Amino acid sequence: MLSRQGKKDIKKILNFIYKKKSFDKSIGVYAEEIFRIIKKCNTKGNQGKKINISEKTSVLICYGDSLLNGSKEKTLKIFRKFYKKKLENFFEIIHFLPFYPSSSDSGFAVKDHYRVDTKLGDWSDLNKQSKTTNIMADIVINHASSKGLWFKNFLRNKSPGREYFLTVNKKFDITKVVRPRENRLLKKISIFKKDNLLWRTFSDDQIDLNFRNPRVLLRFVKIMINLVNHGVTIFRLDAIAYLWKKSGSKCVNLKETHEIIRLLRVVCNSLKSKPIIITETNLPEKENLSYFGSKNNESHWIYNFSLPPLLIHSFLFEDSTYLNKWSKNLPSTKIGNNYLNFIASHDGIGMRPAEGYLNEKNLLKFFKRLKKNGGQLSYRKVQGSSKKVYEANISLFNAFQKTDYDKKGTYFLERYISAHAIMIAFEGIPAIYFNSIFGTPNDEYKYIISGNKRDLNRYKWNKKRLDNLLKDKKSKQSQFYQKITNLIFIKRQNKAFHPNAKRESLNIGKKIFCFKRTSLDKKQIIYNVTNLSSKHQKFNFNNKFKKYKNLLSKTKINSKYIIKPYETLWLSNYN
Repeated sequence: MLSRQGKKDIKKILNFIYKKKSFDKSIGVYAEEIFRIIKKCNTKGNQGKKINISEKTSVLICYGDSLLNGSKEKTLKIFRKFYKKKLENFFEIIHFLPFYPSSSDSGFAVKDHYRVDTKLGDWSDLNKQSKTTNIMADIVINHASSKGLWFKNFLRNKSPGREYFLTVNKKFDITKVVRPRENRLLKKISIFKKDNLLWRTFSDDQIDLNFRNPRVLLRFVKIMINLVNHGVTIFRLDAIAYLWKKSGSKCVNLKETHEIIRLLRVVCNSLKSKPIIITETNLPEKENLSYFGSKNNESHWIYNFSLPPLLIHSFLFEDSTYLNKWSKNLPSTKIGNNYLNFIASHDGIGMRPAEGYLNEKNLLKFFKRLKKNGGQLSYRKVQGSSKKVYEANISLFNAFQKTDYDKKGTYFLERYISAHAIMIAFEGIPAIYFNSIFGTPNDEYKYIISGNKRDLNRYKWNKKRLDNLLKDKKSKQSQFYQKITNLIFIKRQNKAFHPNAKRESLNIGKKIFCFKRTSLDKKQIIYNVTNLSSKHQKFNFNNKFKKYKNLLSKTKINSKYIIKPYETLWLSNYN
């Protein structure tokens, strides 16, 4: 319930954000409206179940139409059947990527947050799934579709949509603006008998919203409440870092953006189901970490964006140097906050989080290898007319397929599985992309047709075909599925894999990556030891490891154990 302190915090945050601005209502009226909708939500009693974080917590990332069957059956129903049969025992959380009507960017140009795309299903499908599973949903908060009702009404000066979108004049200084894309930022339009410049951070079809208007913030609080009423318990705030714009600034990570997250956190804390906020900020690590808040009062979870590029790089070049440096410097989390660990998603491998770890020479070698493995590169504009790689677009299967040391790809499966073993064992909550579970390669056909580089890693499976492949124990898909789900199964049995269990980095040479996890009750210790090379590695285990057992092979370790190429050991003091 909304406490007296909660009300006080909401008023204080609103006053900070909007203190020097005048609108059609006083700030107090907006605060009272937020109080009202929180109270109404809490009295309805149909919120999703409160999430319980433990070593059993894992996330499945997928689209609402990751599975098709060639019929008119709604894809969320198709997915629910497959999930119940093949994935329910391993994943407690499903992150459904944007399931709203959209005009582009695979769902991220939202036309209406209040509707489910009819091709996928309707709200009842999400409600049914939420009875047994925690649902993570995107709130695409930075921008909206140019083809949606809001923008149409914006052009007509009608509600909802009036003053919802950001326009600036020629005096607005954009020289320092940090860009995540190559497209032209501003578009000249003439409305209401005057010229304006429309702000478009990501694409021509994704128009940035005007959060200087408190009605826009109130609208997104209502969207959040609507999702809670349909069983959603985790909110992914897409592209949140770019929310607030100020002339002469970088227009990223501004104070007002952090205050808006704080307000949404207070709203979540005031709801019965205590939903969780996760911020999507594909930025250098220091900036990404700032979204926990100075008092851990902003995002509950943040994406561990530095992990994918550094982990993949370490396997491709058989060198743990940069991964070790990063792991050693990464702050430990506190109870209530978590890293969301991933190595593949619907997007590419973000390169900004590798800044400060991989230099230009290393990056060039990295990009060259990824391109040889079938990858494409996407760029962002930097000051002047130059550009830098923003992300590498490639499926995880292709990324690990060959290396400069293993040019025939003899050990691609071992690399693939060990990378997942590290990610799953690392401090935080593991999130696995649907296509990665089955070793899905680049979707070259889709990319050729669409020209969208991200489509390389957005393959849609035919359910019958996938079912048949999984029945064949010799098929590549079946092998990947068995090995990945086995890692999660083992993780669920061991308390040292609790998301907040202590992590300690151990540097034992560049060919091996090693860290130690200790359970919250300090009773269980697990060492993750991975051979990052294509050669056998001698590893001298001292006497204390005589009683340790490798959870992945269920065998004990002798003092002169030789680790196979790309093998991972999970050494536990008991099980």
